[in-house]
Amino acid sequence: MARVIIMVIDGFGVGQAPDAKEFGDIGANTFANLSDAYFKGTGQKINLPNLSALGLVKACQQASNRQFPFQGGEPIKGGYGYAAQISTGKDTPSGHWEMAGVPVLFDWTYFKDREKSFPKELIDKINKATGFDGFLGNCHASGTTIISQLGEQHIKTGLPICYTSADSVFQIAAHEEHFGLDNLYKYCQTVRDILDDYNIGRVIARPFIGSNADDFERTGNRRDYSVLPPAPTVLDKHFNAGGTVISVGKIADIFAHQGISEKTKATGIDALVDATIDHIKTSADNTIIFTNLVNFDQDYGHRRDPVGFAKALEGFDQRLIQIYEAMKDDDLLLLTADHGCDPTWPGNDHTREYVPVIAYHHNIGSISLGERPTFADLGQTVADIFDLEEMNYGTSFLKELSFIG
Repeated sequence: MARVIIMVIDGFGVGQAPDAKEFGDIGANTFANLSDAYFKGTGQKINLPNLSALGLVKACQQASNRQFPFQGGEPIKGGYGYAAQISTGKDTPSGHWEMAGVPVLFDWTYFKDREKSFPKELIDKINKATGFDGFLGNCHASGTTIISQLGEQHIKTGLPICYTSADSVFQIAAHEEHFGLDNLYKYCQTVRDILDDYNIGRVIARPFIGSNADDFERTGNRRDYSVLPPAPTVLDKHFNAGGTVISVGKIADIFAHQGISEKTKATGIDALVDATIDHIKTSADNTIIFTNLVNFDQDYGHRRDPVGFAKALEGFDQRLIQIYEAMKDDDLLLLTADHGCDPTWPGNDHTREYVPVIAYHHNIGSISLGERPTFADLGQTVADIFDLEEMNYGTSFLKELSFIG
């Protein structure tokens, strides 16, 4: 029986979504805009021969009716399309849960005030439950910026750094050595329990190391504390039917560790791809390998670094050959994203965009999947492959792929 490899190029949108106006994202296009910025900044066209062959460029052009500079040819060996999101938010859990067949059709709670973001009642509850006299931050912030600004004070006072963003999230940064990684995780779990009553999607542990503001850097020991999806995902259904679900990167955290058989952590795009390839080489049939490539979003999208984003895409493009070589004839590779994070856009938040839907197996030709009305089409396709109970949302595109697993 087939294996399905899902790889999420985190934050990689391909053009403004139909409802982008509601989010202030008219004109956002992660792929096209970073390609333009890369050409203007370096004089070179982004070079993606393998992704172009799969139809990624064509999918972006169809989604946005937009031309942009790139090197690569027409699609020759992939199913390619683009999907809109029906979840109410453009956050990470909503995007992943929807692609797993469970859109988020309710509104998260957000901390909207950019300064003094957290209500006093909540602060008092957290301080009482954790035993701390308070915390630093209490604002909207970039994770790298706030540790540079408050990291030394954090070491001096022993108080954690708490901040948020436009997402439904409560983030906690602390030094791995001075504060302690286990203490950070314990603090986060306590806050997670408190925030269940506030309808906040995630608490994120953001550990860092270094001796001063000049060399502080975040580590790979990030941990997300998410609420459970509102209904069983395709991962749950596959797991409960006796299949295997392997998480690479932060997938297990996003799904609150539900419907997961095995977890592998790794730091950096290459390490995440290496871990994925290792699982492709060694995992049994009837397996879903689900990988999140967080660094595209975290290191380049949010930091508004289009040149870095472009170079990282070129690096990932080259790794596709190794992924293909590890796959068997009855394996299916699916490439997609959870939202946009246009590195040319004002601010540092996600952008409401179509995401690519790219499929590859060894015997595929060039197949246009067109516009998909929901990310859940991917989850419905996975359910179809493994003959699982049909999901409540989405339309399978399995037949269009001429794939027999």
